[in-house]
Amino acid sequence: MNAARKRRTPGVTFAALAGVAAIGIAGAATPAVPAAAEDGALVVTGDGPVRGNAGADHREFLGIPYAAPPVRWGSPQPAKPWKEPRDATKPGSACAQNAGFFGEKASDGEDCLFLNVTTPRRPANGTRRPVMVWIHGSGFRNGSGALYRPRDMAVRGDVVVVTVNYRLGLFGFLDHPSLDGGPARNRSGNFGLEDQQAALRWVRANARAFGGDPGNVTVFGESAGGVSTCSQLTAPGARGLFQRAIVQSGPCTVANWPDFDGTPDPAGSWLPRPRRLAERQGLTVAARLGCADPATAAACLRALPTSTLLKESEYGFAPVYGGGGVLPRSPKEALARGAFSKVPVMHGMTRDEHRTFEAAQQLMGVPPMKDEAEYAARVRTYVGAGKAPKVLARYPLRDYRSPSEAWSALVTDATFARSVTDVTRSIRGRVPVYAYEFADAGAPWVKGVETPGFPTGAFHAAELQYQFDTDYFDRSRLSAVQRRLADQMTDYWTRFARTGDPNGPGSPTWREGGNPAQVLAPGKGGIRHVDFADEHHYAFWNALYR
Repeated sequence: MNAARKRRTPGVTFAALAGVAAIGIAGAATPAVPAAAEDGALVVTGDGPVRGNAGADHREFLGIPYAAPPVRWGSPQPAKPWKEPRDATKPGSACAQNAGFFGEKASDGEDCLFLNVTTPRRPANGTRRPVMVWIHGSGFRNGSGALYRPRDMAVRGDVVVVTVNYRLGLFGFLDHPSLDGGPARNRSGNFGLEDQQAALRWVRANARAFGGDPGNVTVFGESAGGVSTCSQLTAPGARGLFQRAIVQSGPCTVANWPDFDGTPDPAGSWLPRPRRLAERQGLTVAARLGCADPATAAACLRALPTSTLLKESEYGFAPVYGGGGVLPRSPKEALARGAFSKVPVMHGMTRDEHRTFEAAQQLMGVPPMKDEAEYAARVRTYVGAGKAPKVLARYPLRDYRSPSEAWSALVTDATFARSVTDVTRSIRGRVPVYAYEFADAGAPWVKGVETPGFPTGAFHAAELQYQFDTDYFDRSRLSAVQRRLADQMTDYWTRFARTGDPNGPGSPTWREGGNPAQVLAPGKGGIRHVDFADEHHYAFWNALYR
């Protein structure tokens, strides 16, 4: 990657934290589990038996193929059945990706369509458990399902949790006219979303084998996983595959994501992009790879080594909408028109989302803004000279301890918070909707990563350590009150998965309707209501971009 390209990547780098399309992928109805499997470690799926790990309070089954090794830029196909018990004690290969800034390991694995299932060990008392399907974040560039270990969620919440791999970067989201048709059932650009649908079909076919209810599936994800969840809400091919949805920090309805210098970058970020921009990017990438001729581009690209393609599989690949295919409309338009799956929705964000991205830029060598002049210049680049005075008056530097914090507050409100309120206004009255704001200003920072020169607050992805054991965080750093918040969040999330309503005994009431939102913070009075739209200046930003 040349120096100019290296300079542009920080603008979306922490998106890396963020962060069956085919019927019959899972085979026929699930046979009964053999009586000999007394420890519960042997389960028979529709494709064949799997032997996992049985712990004291949970079971886990890792690296189960939910589809065949994919044809490069082809729709997922059914897995080949097997007869002997398959080892499900370790994860399958992560999908092809470069090493990530926060420690994600590089992988050249294109045979990567695996999922992991975690269940409580105790009997389910004759009932089927809700199933929660986690779509990981990481900017559509990095990550895998196995990085998120949901034992606490499964055991405390009495649910089945499935974590999923899907194709990433150029492999999952390259849009090129030459790739339409052939092994691609739909138009190109959304193979990663097709993978997610394949996993959901597998869950519908196999949930009973793990004690789950195939008629009560919640899809949830954070950052790029939140954008994926929002996209699946509006994808016609996902209708009926889930009964609830939780969108965490997935601003799927905005297109003004700023690059490191403030330049709006609608075609080069991690948010849904229109097909005309995605195709332009695809043609450019193919030409750089020596595959410029439209007549031979598909064969040329498919013949290239994985290592060569990975050099181009950086940031800027994300779901594509318009022109038919998996997403006929943008998520924003589909939600506004009511063209989405009519299921209960829980969604929200962290209070200080963009501090993570600002921190990542600085840690990658982008100098922090030094003074008011640099701050004002970045704002002008972002919103234009005509609108900048209004924005600077609303977010004056004197109200913040540093330009980094002022800029982060501005971008958080303009992107994440505006999307949360847009979604709320589009879907309330059509489906139950519950909005939240994770607001623990003392959330521990990312493990092994230098702390930036400003407080990180309730940063993007901070809530993940309250939900999962992950490679990004050290959960032992959570205090006693933070652990109580983690338990309360688990209760909210899993009750929503069970009933479509997060409320229950022992929890502060969460109001339906999206605004006020539920603030999630530790300590006495930490869980409370807030006028979310007012707190994040929604009316101001809505008028500015009208």
